[in-house]
Amino acid sequence: MGQPAATGHPAATAPPDAPATAPTATAPTAATPPDAPVETATPAGTATPAGTATPAGTATPAGTVTPAETPTPAEDLAPHDLPDAARILILHAADADAPTAARLYARGTGAERRAVLRALPHLALFTGPDAVPLVEDALRTNDTRLVAAAVGPYAARHLPPHSWRQAVLKCLFTGVPLGAVAQWERRARGDGELARMLTDYARERTAAGRPVPGDLDRVLALARDLTREES
Repeated sequence: MGQPAATGHPAATAPPDAPATAPTATAPTAATPPDAPVETATPAGTATPAGTATPAGTATPAGTVTPAETPTPAEDLAPHDLPDAARILILHAADADAPTAARLYARGTGAERRAVLRALPHLALFTGPDAVPLVEDALRTNDTRLVAAAVGPYAARHLPPHSWRQAVLKCLFTGVPLGAVAQWERRARGDGELARMLTDYARERTAAGRPVPGDLDRVLALARDLTREES
């Protein structure tokens, strides 16, 4: 009789402890998942006011703040400028001299030639006229992006007067904006020959029934006003 009693006693003690511990440990675990979604929803709701235009769609990308800030610099930088910038940095790091720049320009694609022209103000050869032949060659093409790159700061500093006047006419003829011509106000100021060339060009366009570029009036007015003051 004593043996069965002893055996049942320990057996009765073990089962109550095991079930009691199992539910207790499971209860906190089950309570944790509901709390996590509630806390996650709060930040998502905070992001919603920022994207008031698209509340539902904007809340899904948790990085709504990052996409909102990313387009800001991208708006000022056209996609084709990124490869140009990389090429310019390489040329600047290599500190290409005039022969190297001429060789790269002669053997390069249109994009590579444009990069050479845009890199000129950042190279040591900017101080001399050795790269003028590259600029003049670019101005003989009909590639407007190459023409725009050719009339940058290097051309403003080193291009001879007659070549520079022809460059201005080239921009007007091909539709390159006047803003691409570096320091055009300084070089056009008091240039009577430029005023004469622009006047003749405007007359030719009018006689042919073609519109006169609006930028032409800006350059012509500046040159004419100052030449009249001098005369």
